Amino acid sequence: MTNKKDARQRRARKTRAKIAEQKTVRLAISRTNQHIYAQVISACGSKILASASTLEAEVRKEVANGGNATAAAVVGKRIAEKAKIAGITAIAFDRSGHRYHGRIKALADAAREHGLQF
Repeated sequence: MTNKKDARQRRARKTRAKIAEQKTVRLAISRTNQHIYAQVISACGSKILASASTLEAEVRKEVANGGNATAAAVVGKRIAEKAKIAGITAIAFDRSGHRYHGRIKALADAAREHGLQF
């Protein structure tokens, strides 16, 4: 018998295995009820090349609540800008087993609009 957490972790494991086979840089998303986090992780998986979250002071000035799609879009824009500075344009999107919907979709769309290619 599986619960929601186990099912999400199983989906995340499958996605990460496929991304590891491709040997490409990945954009990993982590989400809680109050915040959303994004990290650009190297192809080998050992280095974080760029990160953004709703905990950053610049993001908190723009949005009052970190747990909605507007905040996720701001984080998506910031992670795309930071990735560009690090010289990264093409990534694999690791949604950590979450559905491509709501905040995850808002973050991905904003990152695409600001220059990242999935």
